[in-house]
Amino acid sequence: MTLSIDCGGLSLKASVLDSAGTLHAQPISIPTPYPLSPERLIQAIEDLSKNLPRFDRITVGMPGMIRHGVVVNTPHYINTRGPRTRLDPALLGQWRGFDMQSAISDHLKKPTLVLNDAEVHGAGLVNGSGLEVVITLGTGLGFSIFDGGKLAPHIELSHAPIRRGTSYDTWVGEHERRRLGDSFWSRRIRLMVEDLRPVFCWDRLYIGGGNSRRIRSAVLQVLGDDVVIASNTAGILGGVRAWKLVS
Repeated sequence: MTLSIDCGGLSLKASVLDSAGTLHAQPISIPTPYPLSPERLIQAIEDLSKNLPRFDRITVGMPGMIRHGVVVNTPHYINTRGPRTRLDPALLGQWRGFDMQSAISDHLKKPTLVLNDAEVHGAGLVNGSGLEVVITLGTGLGFSIFDGGKLAPHIELSHAPIRRGTSYDTWVGEHERRRLGDSFWSRRIRLMVEDLRPVFCWDRLYIGGGNSRRIRSAVLQVLGDDVVIASNTAGILGGVRAWKLVS
């Protein structure tokens, strides 16, 4: 039984699944609490777990560069009130280099796997054939790559510049979607896919995350047969499969 936690910039979602990926409780969600230190996130995860069935291990997906369970860098959580608010130098220092995987395991006394949230999301989607790329659209942009069903080293595509002073994270993130409206924002998604296709030469691209459902049908029709729009529930369902895909 796996406790699967999807940590986003705006909310934390959790459920418990068996080895077949069957939910044993409807996912529950709380707003992401700010200011958010590592200790406060661990406490929030424990509080969520108390409202769910028993579990034997934990999978956590969180934004940013996570390397072997250690936070190299993370967005949102280093800001005073979350996305697009003032950077807190004290929080930046607390998060940088924090071994989140060991800390959760020690606190809750369960084997724990901490990955980038797009990697957990992708684990719930890929079929293990060829090079599969996963993009998640939400507060910002998430990205992961799987080769033959195994997780490849993480790339923070969200930080790549699309033009001077603008990263992919900003260009297609929630703030820009609201400013542009879904139609113009959807055109940006099409342009992004066209730009990235020759870079990665994927066999299949999955587009997931909460905002994937906002891509307009006219854009969906021209994205190509190698592009799949995925359910946002993969961020929870991937919590089980992730353990096999990183081995």
